[in-house]
Amino acid sequence: MKCIAVLTSGGDAPGMNAAIRAVVRTGLDRDWNVFGIRHGYLGLLTDDIVPLGARSVGGIIQQGGTILGSSRSPEFKTEEGRRKALQMLRQYQIDALIIIGGNGTQAGAYALSQMGYPVIGIASTIDNDLYGADITLGVDTALNVALEAIDRLKVTASSHQRAFLVEVMGKDCGYLALMAGIAGGAEAVIIPEVKTDPELVAAELRVAYRRGKAHALVVVAEGAEYNAERLARYFQQHRERLGFDLRVTTLGHVQRGGAPGAFDRLLGTRLGAAATGYLAQGDHGLLIGLLKGEIAATPLTEVATHKKSLDLGLLDLAGILAK
Repeated sequence: MKCIAVLTSGGDAPGMNAAIRAVVRTGLDRDWNVFGIRHGYLGLLTDDIVPLGARSVGGIIQQGGTILGSSRSPEFKTEEGRRKALQMLRQYQIDALIIIGGNGTQAGAYALSQMGYPVIGIASTIDNDLYGADITLGVDTALNVALEAIDRLKVTASSHQRAFLVEVMGKDCGYLALMAGIAGGAEAVIIPEVKTDPELVAAELRVAYRRGKAHALVVVAEGAEYNAERLARYFQQHRERLGFDLRVTTLGHVQRGGAPGAFDRLLGTRLGAAATGYLAQGDHGLLIGLLKGEIAATPLTEVATHKKSLDLGLLDLAGILAK
């Protein structure tokens, strides 16, 4: 191994820069040349590739997002596009590629691996829905950003005895909503994995007020059947019958942009260092993630063919704790 490259793709996540920094500096420590591919797979197709030195990654560990940037690349999803990417890697004499991102990103990593190219993936997505990792890079920070907002809203909700609806990210996975709802003491949690009856949500909120609560808070994932906009509209349309409406706060990309906390800085560092470690010993075609408290490797074949499920028992727990 003489030369490696690193790229970030898909949605950015706090801690990606820590992983980039670790990849670069541990690679340089092994006397490898290290390149950064800007704007994800798109940069691989458009020759947006730059050399990275120790100073290139100085002062980035505390920054949110990714210094390499990210974008979508429909062309890379085609076999012709991937062959073009491999040609570019050979042109720069890059021996292996480290790819940081979530499900879509690692699907691309798997595709390159199947074409015989040495690839290592690093599990990074705030949705925490990637097989091969108990908790992915960026989740802890995103969850704490959401929790801070929920705590602040509960203060206002109590002061005015209002019901608030907080929408967090999660197009296909309700992990952030569920964990934020439990940690934030929400009266109801709405996730894509479970169908929602708005009448039951209204009933839960009314029961909360009857129990003497000064506020009512609902946390909903953006990908739920009844997302924030649809649920609020339903409550507004039936306001006289239901007795109240919901004030909506959509956190959106605020959750992605936070400076990484200590957990994600350390996790990104450990994952990046492990990625170069596996390459140094000749291993590839793997996803590096945190499993049972340890940094572990899962074959990309398993990652591509398995789906990580959400523990719905925690949804039942959220309901019990809301009483």
